[in-house]
Amino acid sequence: MPKLIRATALSVTAALALLTGCDSGGTDSPAPEAKTSTTPAAPAPAPKNGDSVLPASLTSQTLNWGSCKDSPSGWRCATVKVPLDYAHPTGDTISLALVRKKAKDSSHRLGSLLFNFGGPGGSGVDILPQAASEYGSLNDRYDLVSWDPRGVSRSAGVVCRTDAQQATAERSVDLTPDTPAEASAYFGDAAAFGQGCKARSAKVLPYVTTSNTARDMDLMRAVLGDAKLNYFGISYGTELGGTYAHLFPSHVGRTVLDAVVDPTADAVGHARNQTLGFQRALDDYLKSTGQDPKAGTAKIAALLDRLDKNPLPTSDGRKLNQSLALTGIVMPLYSKSSWTYLTQGLKEAEELGTGNLLLAMADSYNDRDEKGRYSTQSSSQRAIDCADTKSHPTEAQAKALLPSFRKLSPVFGEFLAWDTAGWCYKWPVTGERDHPVADAQGAGPILVVGTTGDPATPYEGARKMADALGAGVGVLLTNKGEGHGAYHGGSGCVAKKVDGYLLDGKVPANGSTCS
Repeated sequence: MPKLIRATALSVTAALALLTGCDSGGTDSPAPEAKTSTTPAAPAPAPKNGDSVLPASLTSQTLNWGSCKDSPSGWRCATVKVPLDYAHPTGDTISLALVRKKAKDSSHRLGSLLFNFGGPGGSGVDILPQAASEYGSLNDRYDLVSWDPRGVSRSAGVVCRTDAQQATAERSVDLTPDTPAEASAYFGDAAAFGQGCKARSAKVLPYVTTSNTARDMDLMRAVLGDAKLNYFGISYGTELGGTYAHLFPSHVGRTVLDAVVDPTADAVGHARNQTLGFQRALDDYLKSTGQDPKAGTAKIAALLDRLDKNPLPTSDGRKLNQSLALTGIVMPLYSKSSWTYLTQGLKEAEELGTGNLLLAMADSYNDRDEKGRYSTQSSSQRAIDCADTKSHPTEAQAKALLPSFRKLSPVFGEFLAWDTAGWCYKWPVTGERDHPVADAQGAGPILVVGTTGDPATPYEGARKMADALGAGVGVLLTNKGEGHGAYHGGSGCVAKKVDGYLLDGKVPANGSTCS
């Protein structure tokens, strides 16, 4: 079951590139080489768990940077040990995988710049080397660093089902159930997913919260030798950045939050925000192709209704059903440069009666390769979301949302209303909080970048994040444009302001606008 919220921003762009034949390498477990360390300009304060200092066995770690399988030249990998449970910091540990490319200008080095690209569940070890060309100017003076957060991929990654089980669910489970039988199958699959997570990943499942990942970040900051954490968070990475700033305001360095999650929203609030955001992006797409948004939306909704009863054939023998088609429509809305794929996919479905391109985009979004293998991102994303949130609406509450959500969007509303209940249905772990807390009084300025046409994290969330961080902390920069994320989305104005802040400490005026 794909979740539309907080998909990894750059991985969507990379996946679309694969459709045109562009390949990118991944990284694997590190091979140890020489031990290296970085001496900070000022001593790095020891990370703390509440009032207790973490044990020296963790804070005095030396990272063994070694080669990364299939990564471009210049990238090195390492692992860092962190407590499984920060309430018992001397107990069991897990290892987190890191990747780094050292600053080109070592004589003017500013320290490490840590990246999280979203999800939750995105592998920073994979994504940062792929996306590094976007951040070349920052690499002049920063070591570019990312990691697989706890519960993700190489870092005690959560696994919930087999490839065959995932394929069966995509083929047989209707994500917008219309009958009692379809609803029973929908919630039965949701419950089975949670039980699969418990069966395969019980040890880590209670501890994959965003707050624990923020604590991991502070330990990584100290082990990397940085007195303050310089951070670039995208999509879900903004929620993580806000959480870090709340927990460790005195350790906040130069921080950018781009494509911002609304920190005031619970599960229903997020779903409502996304219903509005994706419909807004779809309207803008339809206008760009000369269509009336209302008529164009109705046409797409009618296509999805037909697919609910009669899926389209594809060249690999699978069927494009309603749920997969919706995912294929969602994916290109993340980037204006990808809208042409949406046009092609819809045209193929309407005129040729086949679903090859929409299915290919759905497969890319769902991280399914040509051999039918899936990444663990969907498992990690769901595990982190459901460990975070106490807000688990019931089936009855989801049904009650349907009329208002359908009114907001005939295309996306029904799916997102059902998703509020199905996503964490009968989850085996109790959620930690109702919504994130981002108050960070005492921190330095944090640059919050919101894009007016962002479908996945609508612009309004950036305003709310800037307010939540606190007066004098949250600095709002508005990007008038389309797509999920501004810095990598082609805005030279945003790039100039972000680089000026990260490299030279020039904080833009609060309320600045790029267009």
